[in-house]
Amino acid sequence: MTQAASDGRSRRGRHSGAGPVGPRDGVSGAKPGGQDGFLAQACRIAHSALVRVGAARVWLLAVGHAALFVLIYWLAFGFRLGFNFEEAPGPAVMARFWISLPWVLGLKVAVFYAARQYHGWWRYVTFADLVALARASLIFLILAATADYFVGEPDHIPVVAQYEHIPRGVLLLDCLLTIVILGALRSSWRGFREHFWPAINPKDCRWALLVGTDHAAGVLAHQIQSNAQLRCRIRGLVATNGEKARRLGQIPILGSLEDIRQIAQSSAATDVLVISGTLPGERLRSLMETCNEAGLHLRIIPALEDRLHGDCRVPIRDIEINDLLRREPVRLDTAAIGRLLEARTVMVTGAGGSIGSEICRQVLRFNPKILIMVGRGENRLFTIERELKEQAAPTQLYACIADVADSPRMRRLFERHRPEVIFHAAAHKHVPMMESNAGEAVKNNVFGTKRIADLADEFGAQSFVLISTDKAVHPSSVMGVSKQIAERYVHTLSQESSTRFTVVRFGNVLGSAGSVVPIFQEQIRRGGPITVTDPEMKRYFMTIPEASQLVLQAASMGRGGEIFVLEMGEPVRIVDLARDLVRLSGLPDGAIDIRFTGIRPGEKLFEELYFEEEETLPTSHPKVRAAYHRPYTLGEVREGILRLERLVDNVPDPILRGELESLVPEYKPGDVDSVDAKASCPERPPVTTSRSGG
Repeated sequence: MTQAASDGRSRRGRHSGAGPVGPRDGVSGAKPGGQDGFLAQACRIAHSALVRVGAARVWLLAVGHAALFVLIYWLAFGFRLGFNFEEAPGPAVMARFWISLPWVLGLKVAVFYAARQYHGWWRYVTFADLVALARASLIFLILAATADYFVGEPDHIPVVAQYEHIPRGVLLLDCLLTIVILGALRSSWRGFREHFWPAINPKDCRWALLVGTDHAAGVLAHQIQSNAQLRCRIRGLVATNGEKARRLGQIPILGSLEDIRQIAQSSAATDVLVISGTLPGERLRSLMETCNEAGLHLRIIPALEDRLHGDCRVPIRDIEINDLLRREPVRLDTAAIGRLLEARTVMVTGAGGSIGSEICRQVLRFNPKILIMVGRGENRLFTIERELKEQAAPTQLYACIADVADSPRMRRLFERHRPEVIFHAAAHKHVPMMESNAGEAVKNNVFGTKRIADLADEFGAQSFVLISTDKAVHPSSVMGVSKQIAERYVHTLSQESSTRFTVVRFGNVLGSAGSVVPIFQEQIRRGGPITVTDPEMKRYFMTIPEASQLVLQAASMGRGGEIFVLEMGEPVRIVDLARDLVRLSGLPDGAIDIRFTGIRPGEKLFEELYFEEEETLPTSHPKVRAAYHRPYTLGEVREGILRLERLVDNVPDPILRGELESLVPEYKPGDVDSVDAKASCPERPPVTTSRSGG
């Protein structure tokens, strides 16, 4: 269900929006007078002390540098004398040391302060810091030599004539020693983090091989090595054209690309990094297959010229679904949601699906008393139950295998748990598949919704939210028209029930199971081609968190009878989405073919969010609008559903579609002549071909 980029992540870190803070959000149960209170107070005192120390950091560093300056100045005199302080002219020279030390030290401390040598962090030391250190040391050398020459010495201080001034060699040695000693000390922390810490803590980082031995590869390898926050270290470089060199800077060249499996095994590397454009498409696809077989994680990194258009970080990451939205994700207000869900019994149907499982995660954040997860697929339901058990306390979880169209089973669940808030996400959603299985679409999407809505009304649920789709507006598919009938029934029932029945219309959900993004990602992983039905096909898109939060928002705002729709900006062309995915994967334009296959049965080029007759009104949230259904009576909608029940198992799909068209005049089925002869809708022959660069 989840998007590829999110599979390896912790669910608790994914959700956007603020929610009420429960016992899981912080330390709970701590007693002020107990041990926890004492430790907390000690931590606050220690933190306060560190803050004060941090504020005085510059002065502490200045004092530390002053001590080093004294040592370095003494070493300069020592080297000048060969550390022979007892024999002449040692005593006289050392007298000069003590006489000149105060003003030399004061001048040096002032110069280094003016040059901001006490303000940096040693963990970020670079070659530029060495240049700045040398510049400050040379400025001090010039100023000290000038002062010593013009000021001279007071008459009452006896000195040996030839050592009337500070020996010139001493000032030069002081400058060189300052650069060497301070440079070594400042680079020590970075050197430790880059070279020794990975060896001491191998589990703290991932070892990687970088493909390429050119200048760009060398620059990138050293940049990665110097950035401890990446948690990635380069074991070595892999040559692409049989280069014979042994090293590139300090990075070894471990072998050729053809031997990458053996190189990774011998170096214990788990990741392979490739700079975009380094390999042609055929070699890149071959490398992908080798990495998959060897269990290596292949990552494509943008080229240097591309990274210059972004920030200074090395962008090693998987594809972020938000990058495909072409707009800022909408953050919904969750304050009212907490009041609706906290300490209540909540039921989610279709809990194993993309939206249903995310709704369960979001609901759990608001500490319901009981969360009932209903689904038909035992594996998916088992997965979400196991995930949520780790964070469920004090909520009671119930995973219930059930078909929403099974009246006896669903009645038993309602009798046992008596849910107060119901999110109905169970539905068949794949448009081409439902064209060839029209009866099953009607059973699940129409009859299943009717049964759950009737039970919600009968058992006095407080709120019922139906998850619908923009395909229900002017439907051209069986899936769309079945959701339109479900919307009508929920609306008409709301007119006669104390339960608040509301509808949420979605656009396409990025990253959901079976959606275009996972399909395109798999096609890119195989090296192409990407299959798009039509170059002009457009869709509204939203993310899984946006969709699930919209459901919760609708439950908290709805008074009954509304259709809530998230403002999703302008629709996005599917072919543009495919090209975005290619670029975000780190591949250059033209690396992956895009093939147009023709519109499939039931699909439309454009989707709509409202009927013309539906009045839309603003809500308390600026990005959510509410529409109201056209007038229908509960009796006529029930009569239509009853006719469908008599036909659904007794007539072929074309007759059933005719009945759907009579119930929903806006339903305009597309070309379905060949659909009934197919178990599913295979890809049509390509009608045109494009490169990913347009």
